[in-house]
Amino acid sequence: MSTNVIDQNRVRQVFFIVLLLLLGILLFLQLYSFVPAVLGAITLYALLRKGMFYLVDKKKWRKGGAALILMLASFIVILLPVGLLANMLSSKVTYAIQHSNELVIAIKKVVANLETKLNVTISSEENINKLGSVIAQSLPRILGATFNTLTTVFFMYFILYFMLVNGKNMEQALYEYIPLKDENVKKLGKEVNTMVLSNAIGIPLVAFAQGLVGLVGYLILGVDEPFFWFGVTCIAGMLPVVGAALAYVPLIIIFFAHDQNVKGIIMAFYGFGVIGTVDNVLRFTLLKKLGNVHPLTTVFGVIIGLNLFGFIGLIFGPLLISLFMLLLKIYSNEFIVKQRTIGHMEN
Repeated sequence: MSTNVIDQNRVRQVFFIVLLLLLGILLFLQLYSFVPAVLGAITLYALLRKGMFYLVDKKKWRKGGAALILMLASFIVILLPVGLLANMLSSKVTYAIQHSNELVIAIKKVVANLETKLNVTISSEENINKLGSVIAQSLPRILGATFNTLTTVFFMYFILYFMLVNGKNMEQALYEYIPLKDENVKKLGKEVNTMVLSNAIGIPLVAFAQGLVGLVGYLILGVDEPFFWFGVTCIAGMLPVVGAALAYVPLIIIFFAHDQNVKGIIMAFYGFGVIGTVDNVLRFTLLKKLGNVHPLTTVFGVIIGLNLFGFIGLIFGPLLISLFMLLLKIYSNEFIVKQRTIGHMEN
């Protein structure tokens, strides 16, 4: 009799889980375009929740007013500079395309000089021309897709408002309904908060620092459109592996192609020696303090995140991988360890 009851319960449980999964997939497919807004709202909530609790609990502010003040502050501090940077780069798309043609000519000249000196064939002209066409076609798409649209920003703040106002109830509901042990629910919340802070604050700060250091060098060396290259350095600094080198390497090539060898050498030393060092130092100090995220997690996370979510994927790509690894640990702690303990007790 008990076996039948257990079997019926399991059948109902499996049916319920399948139904939840199907409904979840259906909702996700229909609301996929809002995912970047939801992820952005979660990011800002993680950054603002302590401030919200302080204003409401300690200062006795109304929830609605406190939420609006914090949202306005986040807009001024975070989104306004990002918007200005986006506007500056978007207005320079034509310049960027023209500059890409200049870069191709410079590469051809540098390659030709090296081939003459070394008496070897490095690359065919056809391949270099293909590189130029790829750059010219990609630049408008990259600059246009780098930042979220106004619609996404609107929905992000719309969602964020209700998250802030109902923050404690939302967190309590998650705490109650997540089917894990209390200690693992707390661990999950703490780890997610740490990872969001590390990615949302650390990565942009490192990239901005590289941009500022790069701007000093661009102004001293008399680079054309130095603030454009500052913007490119900031964006490139958030990308894995190559990073800010995507900004200063083209400048090095252009300097050498224009027979400005001294400036080219200085730019090379400054780029690899100073701008690159800023990246390494801050990643091993600032990012390690905010959250010790493995470099491989960042690299593969950014690649996955950009493909899935666009610009916000720079933050949530590494978070997804870190979250996956954390869930594996929690699964082991919840189930495998229990089974090992049971097996040990039976023996």
